[in-house]
Amino acid sequence: MSDILAQHTIKQDWSAYSEEEHAIWRYLFERQQRLLAGRACGEYLDGLKGLGVAAKGIPEFERLSDILDRANGWRIVAVPGLVPDEVFFGFLAQRRFPSTCFIRRRDQLDYLQEPDVFHDIYGHVPMLMNPIFADYMQAYGEGGLKARQLGHLKQLARLYWYTVEFGLLASPAGLRIYGSGILSSAGESIYGLDDPRPRRLRFDLRRIMRTDYHIDRYQETYFVIDNFEELFAATRADFSPIYQELDALTEIAPDETTVGDRAYARFGQKERAAREHGPSLGRKRLEDVR
Repeated sequence: MSDILAQHTIKQDWSAYSEEEHAIWRYLFERQQRLLAGRACGEYLDGLKGLGVAAKGIPEFERLSDILDRANGWRIVAVPGLVPDEVFFGFLAQRRFPSTCFIRRRDQLDYLQEPDVFHDIYGHVPMLMNPIFADYMQAYGEGGLKARQLGHLKQLARLYWYTVEFGLLASPAGLRIYGSGILSSAGESIYGLDDPRPRRLRFDLRRIMRTDYHIDRYQETYFVIDNFEELFAATRADFSPIYQELDALTEIAPDETTVGDRAYARFGQKERAAREHGPSLGRKRLEDVR
């Protein structure tokens, strides 16, 4: 496995970034910093601060890795783009987070289908400063290697999608974002919390593993955890019997409501009032932002 991972590892070559590329990072960073006040979970904000990720330009992976390593034993590895499933899971299992190096162009500021360095570093890496979430990510990598052998990657991929990429947290202060796909998206940062259209359901492992998703639009369903201990505890068990159980069940469409769904209660009046006076995109249509 080590040899396979090495074949998909490249150097970041930080000195090769142009001023335009650093300027794009600054724009994206500053925009998200304004939008995420009162929306991102405290664990993410603490991680961002602890890493020293700032608006001045694309960070050096080696510097961030040294901080991550001291905190939780994780490091960032540069990869040329999307890597095979076996490689992705192998990296996570060894507490290595694979990050792309390229950054989107100006005509892609609001939507990019594949992950770039802003999504990977700004969206994902700060959560790895949290010890529970860091352990969850390693466990996911180990589970992925097993799921690949058992032929159940689709079910496990849904777990990653609805937690790591698009997860929401019911914090004492109200609903907050911890999923990187939302944290790195201007439009979905607003839509995911405030729009009345999507379903916001309480975390349910089997429901998640049965639920399909779209990669080219805002989510129609989000899943909400109460804390990261709940997430890790629910996914620590052997998934083999769960996979067998799911084989006998039908898949669930992204916009489908099922018997047993537990909806997350919408935020209260106090939180709504605070958000109305906080960062906002005004009345501009959310679809125009992404």
